[in-house]
Amino acid sequence: MLRHVGGMVTVEDRSLLDAMFYLWERLKLLVEPTGALGAAAAFESRTPIAGARVGILLTGGNVDLSQVGAWQRLAGPDSAAAHG
Repeated sequence: MLRHVGGMVTVEDRSLLDAMFYLWERLKLLVEPTGALGAAAAFESRTPIAGARVGILLTGGNVDLSQVGAWQRLAGPDSAAAHG
């Protein structure tokens, strides 16, 4: 894989949660936090994609729904989940 990868970026946990909740609420796609990593990076403009044709892999419908309340508290009042 490393032979084909041109670079990597990181995002904060809160960004993962914001992206996950956005995908849940707006697009009705159930993904787990790390499954929303590519979307979080795109939402934060962590990598230049403007004007490009981009595919983002969304993974992981294996979500422990008992964690949602804790994730919402961690995401805070400005997250997509708070604006539902």
